[in-house]
Amino acid sequence: MPSLHRFAATLASSTRIASSIKAVQMPANMVCSTPVLESIPLSKAVGTKVLLKMETNQPSGSFKDRGMAYLCAQLKHSGVNSLICSSGGNAGHAVAAMGRALDMRVRVVVPRTTKPIMLDKIRAQGAEVTVHGANWNEADELARSMVAADADAEYIPPYEHPLLWEGHSSLVDELALAGIKPGAVVASVGGGGLLCGVILGLQRHGWNDVGVVAAETLGANCLASAVAAGEPVRLDSITSIATSLGALQCSPTAFRLSQEHPTVCATVTDAQAVSACALLMNEHRVLVEPACGAAVAAVLDETQRARLSELESVLVVVCGGSGVDFSIMEQWKADGLWK
Repeated sequence: MPSLHRFAATLASSTRIASSIKAVQMPANMVCSTPVLESIPLSKAVGTKVLLKMETNQPSGSFKDRGMAYLCAQLKHSGVNSLICSSGGNAGHAVAAMGRALDMRVRVVVPRTTKPIMLDKIRAQGAEVTVHGANWNEADELARSMVAADADAEYIPPYEHPLLWEGHSSLVDELALAGIKPGAVVASVGGGGLLCGVILGLQRHGWNDVGVVAAETLGANCLASAVAAGEPVRLDSITSIATSLGALQCSPTAFRLSQEHPTVCATVTDAQAVSACALLMNEHRVLVEPACGAAVAAVLDETQRARLSELESVLVVVCGGSGVDFSIMEQWKADGLWK
């Protein structure tokens, strides 16, 4: 059976997917081109045009569909029919959705921090769910052991694979096709898959002058910790409510790319991230997780706002996330995280 690790070894030396892989056809409706909207309230607050790339429109509700569609379709084309994924929630939801579209068996291992609403959504896609560990890293250990014990299964990483990055980079392709070149892109960082895709997409289009703001919440800021240390480091624990950002250590590729491309880290509090979720709910009629709210909060942060206001436009990747509903928003309000 084809090995995912062999795919990784073959592709790691290139930021582009080989033409044979690009030729793999994905079923319709696995991924959609998402709209770009101007946020009037954010534009007024920041002092420049703020655009929102609405990844909430993807079938599973997050940008994760882009990369997972590329990866799962390639594996299906190569004869794989069983997938095992570790996830904080959204990657597992995306794999489950892609597996259903491709008629593949999907097993997802999530940590105990994953909300019941997300467990229900993953199961609704037909995937088998195992809850294990205090964080994603512990869930990932079990997922890898399950793959080792099953010769027919392939391991699906939530963020560390070239096919995932290529899929995520299609976000930038859509901007180029629409003639939208922002002054900067703001994106949330968990493990770093989205960051890899954004930077590789910018580089592919020669947009090396478009800076990136990497947004994280305090208590899940593994990239900022890596930048401060000069190398990827392991956090002791995840203390943020943005559990979808809950990787103890960032992708080494994400760290490397953040050093090669103009990138600044922005760390916001849980309260700032949740307040940004409330802003998106009230002003743009979408529900997102704090992991996504962190990117919006970053443009409102005083330090970043001063820098971004000098640009002609800023694009925020509204990366989405399905682990939230009105009752959760109300609980956060009761907890004093937003007013």
